[in-house]
Amino acid sequence: RLSCIRNNVWLACCGVVSAGLAVLSSFGLMLFCGAPFVVTVANAPFLILGVGVDDMFIMIASWEQSSRKKEKSNVKSLLAETYSEAALSVTITTLTDVLAFFIGTWTAFPSVRAFCLYTGTAFVFCYVYTMTFFGAVLVLNHKREQGNRHWLTCMRVDQDQGENSCLYNACCIGSCSRQSSEPEGEHPMSIFFKEYYGPFFTNKWIKLLVVLLYGAYLGGSVYGCTQIREGIDLRNLANDDSYVIPYYDDEEEYFSTYGPRVMVVVAEKVDYWNETVRHDIESCAQNLE
Repeated sequence: RLSCIRNNVWLACCGVVSAGLAVLSSFGLMLFCGAPFVVTVANAPFLILGVGVDDMFIMIASWEQSSRKKEKSNVKSLLAETYSEAALSVTITTLTDVLAFFIGTWTAFPSVRAFCLYTGTAFVFCYVYTMTFFGAVLVLNHKREQGNRHWLTCMRVDQDQGENSCLYNACCIGSCSRQSSEPEGEHPMSIFFKEYYGPFFTNKWIKLLVVLLYGAYLGGSVYGCTQIREGIDLRNLANDDSYVIPYYDDEEEYFSTYGPRVMVVVAEKVDYWNETVRHDIESCAQNLE
């Protein structure tokens, strides 16, 4: 927002901080409990940040809608209205994510099991901080706006623009024009979805087209699932200009007909100086061949 009062920069920053607190809390708890930390777990913060920012947008959108509905209500009723609208969506999405990752802890791969354990726990903390910490930040930001305080310095902004220069109005009010700092109207994105996107998709021909497209997509997805082969091409793990790729190409071209390499390991102590023992080992190897 252009207005220095209605600007929500710190609100967005606190949403990111909330996700960071969830990562720190979950990682600290898991390490304290002795859960192994593998390199795969290092990717978890990016997932938590995505979900945390998503929850932040839901909370802010619900808060602004509640503010427009109840412009003169107290903070308690505004926060209650916000949670009644946003908490259900945040709870359901968090619950599905937590269940998905905790079910992943049943896998036989230790690295995947550790990744799912850390990430699932981080989602739980992300939900807790969104419902507590970020809600408190919403209230503090609302009180700052009600007091006509600057978003950066929190100093009260002079609303008597007639006595101030254009530079002061542009920096501290948001515009050189003599506008007030009253709450802005509905967000342009909300107007687009309500007045254009919604009516467009409620057209019967568009609905029929959407159903047909989804049916084609579903059929293609089912066909794709039947073509999945287990395994991984090691060439995909290297850079395009890596020397590993020509090596695997040559190995597949010249040595793929011989199958995998088989090794025989003698685990017990044997008398290799005894000619009879050596003959028995060679006979065993020939029989395996």
